Amino acid sequence: MAFARYSRDGSFAVLGANLRFTMVMAAGSIAGAVLGGLLLGMFSDLVLIPALAAILLVSAAKLARHE
Repeated sequence: MAFARYSRDGSFAVLGANLRFTMVMAAGSIAGAVLGGLLLGMFSDLVLIPALAAILLVSAAKLARHE
């Protein structure tokens, strides 16, 4: 639904106008997914899950305070 909504109002035009930034963000996302997948075998679930939960909580708090 979000893609349909943003497509209708022209919000995706910003991505086309900033193609280099969009490509860097996409490459960073792919690299993060690959590195995260590799880290799964290196760290115990007892360490990884609380660390990821802490990252999500910090991100949520920052988003909640953003005006």
